[in-house]
Amino acid sequence: MNLVGISNSKPKGIEWINHIRSYPPLCPGWKLVSKTKQGLITQDRYVELYYEQVLNKLDPSKVYADLGEDAILLCWEKPGRFCHRTIVAQWFYEHLEIKVNEL
Repeated sequence: MNLVGISNSKPKGIEWINHIRSYPPLCPGWKLVSKTKQGLITQDRYVELYYEQVLNKLDPSKVYADLGEDAILLCWEKPGRFCHRTIVAQWFYEHLEIKVNEL
């Protein structure tokens, strides 16, 4: 499987996760993550800032090619919870009309 981490860190105690590929250009900044975890910004504001700070600086076609079309994006949040994975999925759909499924 083409597992790709898009978070700044990895969960401790899960040995296999230390061997997966990481894609830092999609990682949100620590400041943004921290403000979200502390409840200092709303989810809508997070989305705005993630676009401004991360996605608007990237070429979606290049990112998709870098990841590989069979990439499985990983971060800390469980499926169905608010997460930047879903923002990246929406970004791919908006720009490339590629539907990214949540597992």
